Amino acid sequence: MQKHLDVRALTPPQRGRTWLAMCWSGALGIVAVTSTALAWGQPPAPGQAVDAPAPLRQVNPEPIWPGMNNSGSVTLPNGWSLKPAGVQIVLGDFPVMIAPHPTANLLAVQHAGYGEHEIMLIDTKTNRKVSGAVISTSFAGIVWSGDGRHLFVSGGFDDVVHRFDFDGRDALTNRTTLTYPDRTRRVPGGMAITSQGETLAVANVFGHSVALFNLNDEGGTIRAEIPLGEETYPYTTLFDEPRGRLYVSLWGGAKVVAIDLNTAKVVGEFTTQEHPNEMLMSQDGQLLYVANANRNTVSVVELGSGRTIETISTAIAPNTPPGCNPGSLALDATGSVLYVANANTNDLAVINVETPGRSRPLGFVPTGWYPTAVRLSNDGQTLYVTNGKGGSSRANRNGPNPLVPGRDPTREYIGKLFPGTLSILPTPTPQTLPELTKTALANCPLRTPRVERVPGGPIPLKVGDPSPIKYCVYIIKENRTYDQVFGDIPEGNGDPDLCLFPEEITPNHHALAREFVLLDNFYVESEVSADGHEWTMGAYATDFVERIWPLGYRGDRRVPYPAEGAFEIAFPAGGYLWDKAAEKGVTYRSYGEFVTLDGEPKVKSLIGHFDPKFPTYNLNITDVRRANRFLEELKEFEAEGNDLPRLITMRLPNDHTAGTRPGAPTVQAMVADNDLALGMVVEGLSRSRFWKELAIFVVEDDAQNGSDHVDAHRTVALVIGPYVKRRVVDSTMYSTSSMLRTIELILGLDPMSQFDAAATPMDRSFTAEPDFTPYTLRPARVDLDARNTETAWGAATSLKLNLDEEDQADDLLFNEIIWKAVKGADSPMPPPVRAAFVLPRE
Repeated sequence: MQKHLDVRALTPPQRGRTWLAMCWSGALGIVAVTSTALAWGQPPAPGQAVDAPAPLRQVNPEPIWPGMNNSGSVTLPNGWSLKPAGVQIVLGDFPVMIAPHPTANLLAVQHAGYGEHEIMLIDTKTNRKVSGAVISTSFAGIVWSGDGRHLFVSGGFDDVVHRFDFDGRDALTNRTTLTYPDRTRRVPGGMAITSQGETLAVANVFGHSVALFNLNDEGGTIRAEIPLGEETYPYTTLFDEPRGRLYVSLWGGAKVVAIDLNTAKVVGEFTTQEHPNEMLMSQDGQLLYVANANRNTVSVVELGSGRTIETISTAIAPNTPPGCNPGSLALDATGSVLYVANANTNDLAVINVETPGRSRPLGFVPTGWYPTAVRLSNDGQTLYVTNGKGGSSRANRNGPNPLVPGRDPTREYIGKLFPGTLSILPTPTPQTLPELTKTALANCPLRTPRVERVPGGPIPLKVGDPSPIKYCVYIIKENRTYDQVFGDIPEGNGDPDLCLFPEEITPNHHALAREFVLLDNFYVESEVSADGHEWTMGAYATDFVERIWPLGYRGDRRVPYPAEGAFEIAFPAGGYLWDKAAEKGVTYRSYGEFVTLDGEPKVKSLIGHFDPKFPTYNLNITDVRRANRFLEELKEFEAEGNDLPRLITMRLPNDHTAGTRPGAPTVQAMVADNDLALGMVVEGLSRSRFWKELAIFVVEDDAQNGSDHVDAHRTVALVIGPYVKRRVVDSTMYSTSSMLRTIELILGLDPMSQFDAAATPMDRSFTAEPDFTPYTLRPARVDLDARNTETAWGAATSLKLNLDEEDQADDLLFNEIIWKAVKGADSPMPPPVRAAFVLPRE
């Protein structure tokens, strides 16, 4: 029989004793706690002896930590490495495109990230910035006129096109704008200009159209605007003047359309793979090359017949799932060698395309982090590559500090902490390319795994092998670093001074880490929730998500939240975890993840596979209430003799907190609510009949710029179950993709992307000798009814922050509010650290 307990009337000591006495009297005796029934523990009396827990045992005494290694490369937390070829020039925030001047020794580099949007002019003789121009907002779109006298640049969500004059030496002057007749969120993107400079074609990314501007008119009026269909998201344009055509790649349509320039109508289309973006034509004008960013491919279209005669793979290893994210193309001076920038795998694919339809891979060139554009010098002797996230991250000891007046509080915000770079290197030759390829292969764990697998354990060595674990429960929380929660555990690599939520606030987190495995070298691949939930459920964030989230996170309310089912174009080609379960006939159910506030699924694969009564992200609902709802269904699964879904995903978001918003639960109360709910779920599962074949995985969707002395990507992660080792520290370098790969191997699912395919499974955290001892819930030790007052530090600011959706508030400011709410108004928040990627200073 289900029991309900409201302990609000009890004193704190009584609450703790009553809770412990009533918990789990039998396998089905689930204690359902109302959303305000909040248990407190009783601290030891002064002088009372307390048994110290036995120390934890380290299972990996020689772990790999992120950072510079002996080979001179930088190991990223996901196990991939960087060792870019050539000279590296530091640029601004997130360079997205390069436009070489047609005659001068200059490159125009466009930036469109979280930080300042600008155009930089780089002198290719000196490799130095010589001038530039700042614009309020931009998107990937830049082109010189054929005579080099004008530069046109996208104005992004401002819905304008900027036109600059070039002074003939090294400066942009006389800025004017080309405007649309109305403002309907077109978002101009990729551009092309006719050879005589009379027409500018602009892809309207969110307007699902293409505009033809008449440049002979002084004001640059629109000659025609051609609709391309709903959800097409045109990315860029390319003129084919001999045929009187304009080609437009449809980012959301998996095709390229041809527009007749005389009639301004679509007259044909070419099928590609997902997310076609940059295009270029062969030197003889007979072939069109199209990069497909949501696959590992380039489509080759024969323009005469309209047939796709070849699909070129750009992956560094054969038969790999999606993940390369090819997004930029360049042809050498002979037209026989194609260079493809693989953004996500940090390399250029070099391909011989001399014989149409019979391309041959030649090798790879290692680049910096997230190469966004590749171009050749006018003489064909030099390659230029913009790396959107640079060559590394870095420590930011000069980050936000409220005690230093005048310091920009967003100067070292995580969204703009990765200064982009420009790689400059000689065009590879048959003599140099083999060594470059060798370096690129060494950077990729698909070819050279970082950690040897552990045979004989419960984690299968390959998909399809048996496992004694049948069920996986995957719990996603919101926005905490390792040090914020576990910094006080002495056996781990923690900093107690950065610990905001120690054992007194998170007794269940601490008990689970101690009784099972403490993971102190675990990282998220994401920066924020927009890419965080994509990585958490898909082991990948598409180029659409990567391009859009920085624009919205810089505070522009016109930019939509791009992830979590909001746009179909954001869906990864390899699918989400639920899609992989459906492919293999594995039962699954979601509790709150990718579900709307109205209780509707955000992706098709969740139709009929989610609990409509389980609340998704809503800080007005306690996580204890969410736990109670899950435990109700767990009771039904047991009582009716039904089998538990083999894959369960669950969202427990309240460790996000509401800051110090007056009337809302305090920061400590919300984190403690999250802790209690997690303990309830784990105890309920551990006392169910499914426990003997169960594994529970817990992770934050992102670490959200919090303080951590190792790196701000390091996060709270837990693995729990009978086949999980007891009382150990596992310092193996894992990431969210490692957790996903472990789940996939247990359930027999194929990887979704190259990142879970290459990730290190969590073998060292598991054992072949099970321990079926159930978990005992720890009651809360702080008052979960505690509320913020109007005098709390940051209360007025918290009222202004948008907390109705995750990550809609300035997370640097929000983290400072949380810090001071715990540590006191006079305590300066330490800046977040990026030391995991530190490179030697020059």
